[in-house]
Amino acid sequence: MTDKISRKKFLKDISIMSLGMLTFSNMLVAANNGALILKNILPVKNDPNGILKLIKGFTYNIISKKGQKMSDGLTVPDNGDGMGSFMGSNGKIILIRNHEIGRFKVLEKILDKNPVYKNHEYIKKNKSLIYDNGENGPCCGGTTTIVYNPKTQEVENEYMSLLGTLVNCSGGVTPWGTWISCEETVDTKGKILRKNHGYNFEVTPYENNKLNNAIPLKSMGRFRHEAVAIDPKSSIAYQTEDRDDGLIYRFIPKVKKQYWKGGKLQALCIKNTKSNDTRNWKKNNYIKGKVYEIEWLNLNDIENPKDDLRFRGASDGAAFFARPEGMWYDKDMIYITCTSGGSKKLGQIWKINSKKNTIELIFESYNSDAMRACDNITIAPWGDVIVCEDGKGRDRILGIKSSGETYVIAENIYNNSEFAGVNFSPDGQILFVNIYSPTMTIAISGPWKELT
Repeated sequence: MTDKISRKKFLKDISIMSLGMLTFSNMLVAANNGALILKNILPVKNDPNGILKLIKGFTYNIISKKGQKMSDGLTVPDNGDGMGSFMGSNGKIILIRNHEIGRFKVLEKILDKNPVYKNHEYIKKNKSLIYDNGENGPCCGGTTTIVYNPKTQEVENEYMSLLGTLVNCSGGVTPWGTWISCEETVDTKGKILRKNHGYNFEVTPYENNKLNNAIPLKSMGRFRHEAVAIDPKSSIAYQTEDRDDGLIYRFIPKVKKQYWKGGKLQALCIKNTKSNDTRNWKKNNYIKGKVYEIEWLNLNDIENPKDDLRFRGASDGAAFFARPEGMWYDKDMIYITCTSGGSKKLGQIWKINSKKNTIELIFESYNSDAMRACDNITIAPWGDVIVCEDGKGRDRILGIKSSGETYVIAENIYNNSEFAGVNFSPDGQILFVNIYSPTMTIAISGPWKELT
């Protein structure tokens, strides 16, 4: 079931002084934002399997592929996107993986490629657990769950865990051990759809084959959701919206850990500023390294079918961002990637201090070698920001140090598909990531301590 790859050489785009492990003599140059990047990258030996270039000393293992038969009889869907890891029994790791499927103008093609048919026995058996069974069959977005044994490097179980949703893009791991899966769509019920979409869903990481009951968390808002990051002390959920003029949202639950019981939705506002536009496309409204105070605007009519939530929020003072996508919580900080932010539209990374109620632009790319189109994000055990690129050409997994130096962990040489779902195993030993399409879930191992 797995393709095991031995140690392969890969050139890393970082300072020799930062890592002390490179064998080439490239000079670092300063980008105009102060970030350090490499010029004139030397050629490296390609992976003979044609999948990944990796840092020297690291290996990868393909643990799941599109079309493979799963334990529940279905096959692995395409468009593997956001993903989270959980500790299972006996050292096993449970992965929950989103599938960004669901544009109904291609519904017939989706159904042709997916074993989930209108009259399929699986559908008849699980109909009550599926969110939207649709006029022509169930919506084919959702999540799959992988039970992985790191000792044997084999998958012991794999199954559909959420079904009937659309365009499940990213999400976030909860402090209480579940996964919030987010719909990046605001499609409404009509001739084909039986229910409105644009919601979050909570998924429990079972080790056995068990389809979760798809219950929309409507109080978290109806908009084009991307990712979620949750404060473990308060259970407050921070959310991104993948739009060129998207907002940053905060959901305060009525009851901790129980989002289905409702709560209050708010949007981020930046105090004492003349502009709500954080994108820096035409004017440098927001300066890297400067700390800005923030406040939160209460939102009403959060399920309006007009998809105007962000417009109403912005008109009342909420700040809008350039495609806010990836989001991750770490030590009272919420990190946010804005895929097309900055004057070059190569991406920004922001940081919210949840204790002090402040926000800071910590990275803005002016050079595609340093970073382009940052998307999914995680924080490494040693504190570096780890991002997936979603740009044109060969996308990479990058590390970003607090100094602003960027370095390459992996490069996709298989195709031009993006990386997605980057996250570390609970013990910090394995980095999991998806090649988006055709879906390929990869486990990367190696001497991570050498990157500190």
